[in-house]
Order: sequence, then C-alpha cells, then structure tokens
Amino acid sequence: MRNLFGVAAAVLTCGWTTGALGAEGATVAGPIGGTDIRSAQLPPPGLYGGMVFVYATAREFVDGSGHAIPALTGLKLARNLAGPFLFYVPDFQVLGGSVAIGGIVPGGSECGRLFEATQQRCVSGIGDPYVEAVWSRFFGTVRPSRYPGAYPIAEGLTIELGFGAVIPIGKYNVDDAVNRGLSIGNNIWDLAPIVAFTYTTPPILAEGTEISARLYWNNYLTNPATQYSTGAVLNTDFAVSEHIGRFQVGAAGFYIKQVADDKQFGVPIPPDGRRADVLMIGGVLGYDMPEYGASMKLKILQTAVIANSVNSFGVSFGWIKKLQ
Repeated sequence: MRNLFGVAAAVLTCGWTTGALGAEGATVAGPIGGTDIRSAQLPPPGLYGGMVFVYATAREFVDGSGHAIPALTGLKLARNLAGPFLFYVPDFQVLGGSVAIGGIVPGGSECGRLFEATQQRCVSGIGDPYVEAVWSRFFGTVRPSRYPGAYPIAEGLTIELGFGAVIPIGKYNVDDAVNRGLSIGNNIWDLAPIVAFTYTTPPILAEGTEISARLYWNNYLTNPATQYSTGAVLNTDFAVSEHIGRFQVGAAGFYIKQVADDKQFGVPIPPDGRRADVLMIGGVLGYDMPEYGASMKLKILQTAVIANSVNSFGVSFGWIKKLQ
C-alpha cells in the first residue's frame, strides 16, 4: 500500500472556498483548497471510500484593493459540511501510469447574515457533487520507511493529468444565494482541467521532504437563475511536508487567481469585474494506519491575501479506507 491518502486528496473539496463573488453568494464552485499532500499520487488498484468533515467561517467582504466594503462589514457566515466519497483505481495501466475515477457528495448547513441589521438565517441540504478522472505516473523508486509498520515512501517525481466537474444538482434557492450569501448548491457547472505533481526528496530532515502542487483551471457556465457568469479561476493547491514514519506534517494552502471578469447579462461587473485574488495558508497533518488500510488527515487554513472576497478560516478532517 503506497500513499493511500493521496486518493482522498484527489476528491476532497475544502468546503468554504473563499472566492465570494457578489451576486453569486459566498463561494466559488469546485474543488478549491481540497488537495495538499501526495496530490499527484495514486494507490494500488482497488476501491476506496471515506468521509470528509469541514467547518469554516467567513467575515468581512473586501474590494479589489483589499479594503473592507462598509455595507458588508457585518457579514458573518459559518458552514458545517460532511461528504462521503468513493475512489476507484482499476487494475490496468495507460502509457505507463495508473488511472482513477472518483466523486464526492457534500451536504450540511450554512448559517449567517450579510448585513449587520439583518437576522441570522440557516439553510441545509445536499450540495453539488464533484466527480473527477485522473491519470498518474510515477518516476522514481519506492523505499521502505525506517520506522516499523509505516508505509514505504515513493521517492522521486509523480505527475498527474485529469479533469473534474461540479454537477449543479444540489439544493439552491436564488433568494438565499443573492440576498443572504447562503447556498448549499451553486446552480452552475464547473469544468476543470487538472495538472499536478508530487516530488519527494531523499532523507534530509527525516524520511523525505515532499513538495506537492495541483493546478485547476475552473471554467464556469452561466447561472440560469440569475444570468450571472463567474469568470474563469486558476487555483493552485500546494503543500510542503515531511515524512516521519506514519506521520506526514507540513504547511499547506491554496492560491486563487481569477483571470476573467464576472458578468451579468453579458456585461462586466463594475468596477473591476470582481476578479478574486485569494491566498489561504496553514498546516496539514496526515496519519497512516497500514494495519487497517486507512489514513486520516487534518488541515487548518486562514486567509493571508485577499481581494474581492471574504476573510475566512477553515478546518477539515478526512478519513479514507480501502474497501476492496
């Protein structure tokens, strides 16, 4: 069993994705912030399943210059989500690499308000499923851990190509989304090509320093309920971590760069197309349980750089196990 938790990284969604885009509520659709360690690696063939739990808060919408918008200083939102996921790696290779498909269906609740004078409101339900297909190839060697009972370490480079999609069938109410910033579903398709890599060094500090990054090019279709079109977003999830026996610990985060204007009825939203620019950073801790064919992961993120978005804090916990 090699790098089992890389599978979970491929299908987890962070939950509170901080690209607040005005009329479209407080989130950007897609797998933003959901990957970190081992993000390009796949495990041996088999069926894997697990759960992810997310708690996140958002406050204070800022403009394109990073200044708080006075009318939205009373913004306070909170999200509690959980999502089961499945991931399947068939027993064959393509061009020397493995292929896999997976998906997650989130659900939960959001509570809060946009304005100081308004009363808090909550919404709950099932969110938009996210599905993904990937190809991954490893260039390196697998060496044993110096700690008994730990998984072997894949030293070298892994590359990955893939495609993900958010399917807009989750609970969505246009009034809650537009006027309160609350929405479990987003009512828009997100189509995202994916490029990723993971590189693990020989032992330096402990058993090997790992650098992982995953780039998504999120392309959004128009919301038919509002005729609002979110501009394309480039999102890079990243992590720098150290392997220490069953543990993997390090820094993680993601960076969002919106590369096209938001539009409504085909007209760019003034004054700057509401182009989001967000950096969230924090820490990640993974723990493998080879005797159970399972792994766990904890991640904490906080906004560091922000434009046309909300200040956010989030905690996610994930668990994955080989089912067969």
